[in-house]
Amino acid sequence: MTNQFLWVIFPYVCIVTFIVGHIFRYRNDKFGWTAKSSEFIEKKQLMIGSVLFHIGIMPVIAGHVVGLGVPKEWTRALGVSDHLYHTGAVWVGGFFGFVTLAGMLILTSRRFLLKNVRKLSSASDLIVNTLLLLIVFLGIYSVVATTATQPDFDYRDNISIWFRSLLILRPEAALMSVVPVAFQLHILSGFLIFAMWPFTRLVHVWSVPLNYVGRSYILYRKNRVN
Repeated sequence: MTNQFLWVIFPYVCIVTFIVGHIFRYRNDKFGWTAKSSEFIEKKQLMIGSVLFHIGIMPVIAGHVVGLGVPKEWTRALGVSDHLYHTGAVWVGGFFGFVTLAGMLILTSRRFLLKNVRKLSSASDLIVNTLLLLIVFLGIYSVVATTATQPDFDYRDNISIWFRSLLILRPEAALMSVVPVAFQLHILSGFLIFAMWPFTRLVHVWSVPLNYVGRSYILYRKNRVN
């Protein structure tokens, strides 16, 4: 029963909350759809932490998409051996994971330790920062610890298959029973952040002004006094 709750019910509840919560938030709180920047209070740590986090998180997300969504048979067919894939995942993924972790450490310490920033922060801001830091740490720890203690473990033989089974509505919870605890905690905390997403500042991710890149230049002309 616990296995079914953790690896079937809980993930689906989080996914539904993610979708419905965004629709509700957008329809009822458009003016609150913001990151609520605290840049005017402190800028240096925010800039460094934010740059590190965003540089690291994009490759990390891409790695998760490939690792969870692409069967190992497909990568083999492309000429990528399991050893090569695992080496790349550990070293390249590990590097960007540590970059992400460094960014989150700076952003979280800034959020908690700078008095004025903490006063501006809501409870959800503090929870999100802490949870994101935990998720990143667990992800790195899972890879490092598993590589050291269980070198034969391949998450694509269980976690990836389980995840894809969720997407096609045929969940195979039994696959997660052999997964190391650190990986399990990383996954559960990841689903939890998805459930919280619509009700926190994380919604600003969907408001990236992509059209800003192709905007027209702003021309400034000096006024001439006749």
